[in-house]
Amino acid sequence: MTDKTNDPVAMWQKMVGEMEKGFNSFANQAMSSPEFSQAMNRAGGVAAGAQKQLGELMEKYLVSMNLPSREQVTGLAERLQSVEAQIGEIKTMLSRMAANSGITQGFDNTPRPPRTKRPPSEPGEQT
Repeated sequence: MTDKTNDPVAMWQKMVGEMEKGFNSFANQAMSSPEFSQAMNRAGGVAAGAQKQLGELMEKYLVSMNLPSREQVTGLAERLQSVEAQIGEIKTMLSRMAANSGITQGFDNTPRPPRTKRPPSEPGEQT
């Protein structure tokens, strides 16, 4: 067996472990300070401001290209869903009205036989 004191892999593992412990203690001390908290708040504020500016810039670009923005597409999708819901309600009401009046064709989705064409009439026949 190899000696643990002369094993380069064991020495490397020990060194990395010690470095990790030192870095963790340093990071814990740094994160517990109020300065770190303030710096993180400032960085978050800067990132939020940059994201807002990018959104505004992108919206201006889309307007200049005559394309809808994300908000406009979302609004259209909501309006379309509302229209589809209203159409569904109208279909339901028409089906109920048809059932109450005894009408069976036109409002239900039952399959019907195909319409057939009549053969062309002979030149001498009158219809």
